[in-house]
Amino acid sequence: MNTTVIGAVAVVAVLIFGLHRALNLVKLPAGDRRRAFWSISALLVAWFFAALLPVWLGFYQGSPTRIPTIQYGLLPPIAVGVALFWRWPALRRVIESAPQEGIVSVQVYRALGLIFLVLYAEGRLPGAFALPAGCGDVLVGLLAPIVGIAVARQWRGSVNLLRAWNLLGIADLVVAVSTGFLSSPSPFQMLGFDRPNELIGAFPLAMIPVFLVPLSILLHLASLEKLRQSPARYRWMARQQA
Repeated sequence: MNTTVIGAVAVVAVLIFGLHRALNLVKLPAGDRRRAFWSISALLVAWFFAALLPVWLGFYQGSPTRIPTIQYGLLPPIAVGVALFWRWPALRRVIESAPQEGIVSVQVYRALGLIFLVLYAEGRLPGAFALPAGCGDVLVGLLAPIVGIAVARQWRGSVNLLRAWNLLGIADLVVAVSTGFLSSPSPFQMLGFDRPNELIGAFPLAMIPVFLVPLSILLHLASLEKLRQSPARYRWMARQQA
């Protein structure tokens, strides 16, 4: 189970490394690049610990008689991340400079969804949640580096593949969050009564919905935004691949 936290730490480390490389491509004075690096890195690390602490304290633990709290860890980071993109020029420049294949390939961590399938096989998670969430996450995670390579090498159909992968990844997260919410102990539980989804709100598994899920959604949005902002480049790629 500690694999979840270790995986999240590894993701943070990879993103900070990728941030450093992306900033090297931004046309800014060295001092501005350093400030942007440390500011964005500190924000990412602070978000990680802000997610970890309530998970550790059991804040998201479900109960049949209590209103769910998992949404408080899931939705605000997405809203804040979108707001920061529009309001923080340094973050916007980093995303604009980061290679599309890097933004895509980093989501190989989604293959951690295998944890759900293992816990289901052990009888610790309901199939209504574990099967769609686990299979979907593993599929998206395994496809991530393939799509990244396809985009980097401009393989035939890679533009459509990139768009489809992003939409698949978002759809997978919507399904996982929905089934996780409906199968967890709460007054709104509608699934998994024979095996309530207690672990998804407990330490350390709750780090997935309150940290890795919002992060994945923001990465998908960043990828789609880059696709939207560079229509000429991707139209040229599409013509080359036709």
